[in-house]
Amino acid sequence: MLPKDAIVGFAKALVTKKKNGCPVENVEMQENLTLDYKSSGYAGNYLPGGSMVKKNNNEVKNYEVRNQVMNDVTKDTPIVGDNEFDEEGEFPDGGFQAWLAVLGAFLGLVPVFGIMNSIGAIESYISKHQLKDVSSSSVSWIFSLYLSISFLSCILSGGYFDRGGSTRPMMTGTVIYVGGFFAMANCQKMYQFVLAFSVLSGTGTGVLMTPLVSVVATWFHKRRGIACSMATMGGSVGGIAFPIMLRKLYSEVGFPWAIRIMAFISLGCLSFALKFAREREKPVVEPFHSTREMIQWYASSALNWRYFLDTKFLFAALAAALAESSLTASATYLTSYSLARGNSQSVSYSLITANNALGILGRYVPAYLADRCLGRFNVAIVTISLAALCNFVLWLPFGGHIRLLWAYVCLYGFATGSILSLNPVCIGQISSTQDFGKRYSTACFLEAIITLPVLPIGGAIIGKGSVSGYNKFIVFVSVLMAAGAGSYYISRSLCTGPRLNAKF
Repeated sequence: MLPKDAIVGFAKALVTKKKNGCPVENVEMQENLTLDYKSSGYAGNYLPGGSMVKKNNNEVKNYEVRNQVMNDVTKDTPIVGDNEFDEEGEFPDGGFQAWLAVLGAFLGLVPVFGIMNSIGAIESYISKHQLKDVSSSSVSWIFSLYLSISFLSCILSGGYFDRGGSTRPMMTGTVIYVGGFFAMANCQKMYQFVLAFSVLSGTGTGVLMTPLVSVVATWFHKRRGIACSMATMGGSVGGIAFPIMLRKLYSEVGFPWAIRIMAFISLGCLSFALKFAREREKPVVEPFHSTREMIQWYASSALNWRYFLDTKFLFAALAAALAESSLTASATYLTSYSLARGNSQSVSYSLITANNALGILGRYVPAYLADRCLGRFNVAIVTISLAALCNFVLWLPFGGHIRLLWAYVCLYGFATGSILSLNPVCIGQISSTQDFGKRYSTACFLEAIITLPVLPIGGAIIGKGSVSGYNKFIVFVSVLMAAGAGSYYISRSLCTGPRLNAKF
């Protein structure tokens, strides 16, 4: 639930156009325009020698210098708190504008993450209608490419967000994202679904994802986990609403108009996000001297492989990629699995709804505990391990019993709810705020590489849809989830040492 001041003042934001001659949403952003340096980031310098993010994109070199300083300072004292180079006093950690940005991100992520959580409702329909003569492993490529392109496209907006803010990437992403769905409404062939849904909507998803997640990080520090969890709850809300809506619209207006109606709803949510999901400060940047210099900067900021030389970041990114790949694969085939077990279409779609509904609690409760007492990495390790355990203990042996399947879906939904909310927070904890957009998009690049083969492999394992094929698939996604928890533990150990009682 949003704080009282955000709810009470929300109506004023809709009708108040200006404050002291400036747009109301830009008042707080303009407070730091008088800084005496020019950079591509958000805050002041943490080390002498220039901004963390300069136009020649040498932030990695500075980041390595900073890591050396951290190693010298904390050689005998493991890091057990937040990034010490992020000055807590610079973050409001609340206030009307901050929570309005969270609300904007929430509504923007309703379609962006909501469709990711609902692709099972699309897969189960087109595999039995438009693509009924195509094998399940081939159909899975549509959704595998969609997820991979979604994560890969994050690199297109990460560097721009750090330098230019959220407005332009969100405008561009909205046009591409919604346009892809309008095109998909008329698809009948495999290649058409790939071009419309996988390529167009996938690219729009990735371009939107980075600014929608990153704007929250510019407003919060101590309460970043809670704020990010509240923003990503939009994905759970979309995951609840879209399957129910699509199932009803398929029968009443048909597939084309069902997708068009979903596209119009997405356009409305993203328009609201474009208005209110704004970064805390307008970046103060040094202009490029030439087009070549601009191209070089954006090319190098889109993907900086040197980030992977930082082993803490490498294993955190790997953990996020493995856990999210397992989650999306399970969500994609959950409806088809339920139908293969003899359950009705109504029950099978309702399983997705229940899974996403419990994901709301799974986003907020773990994030609250992570910020207050346990630490973000610790909570991520516990919840991801719980999800893997649920797969092995409940889904695999008892998936044929409908009551136990409901129990599994609820527990799994709660356990995995923290994945999408805590993954960016954990990455942000070992990154400076100035670099967050680029480092998060770089982590998404790794996720794209890992996600690409996961769904086709899963479809090949399932084969003709026998129970034994689905059981092998369950083992496959469970191993991926357990590997994600293990990678988070390695990243945490590199930061804190082997101590189990460290809050991190």
